[in-house]
Amino acid sequence: MSTQVIQDDNGKPTGVYIPIKDWEKIKMLYPGIEQFDDDLPQWEKELIDQRLATIAENPEKLQPIESLFAELKREI
Repeated sequence: MSTQVIQDDNGKPTGVYIPIKDWEKIKMLYPGIEQFDDDLPQWEKELIDQRLATIAENPEKLQPIESLFAELKREI
């Protein structure tokens, strides 16, 4: 996957460019990824907090982002 970080005039990241081929793969792997609101429901905030706590307690279980990229490169 060849993503590109988009920056403003001050070098601050403002977005990410994902090639359409990769975006289509992401959408297949994560149905509903396009359906989002600006404000998260409380249950999602709580779930995120739980996951962050789990990561803090077990940091060795984290996988590098390269694992996701390898999965996306794999033929579906």
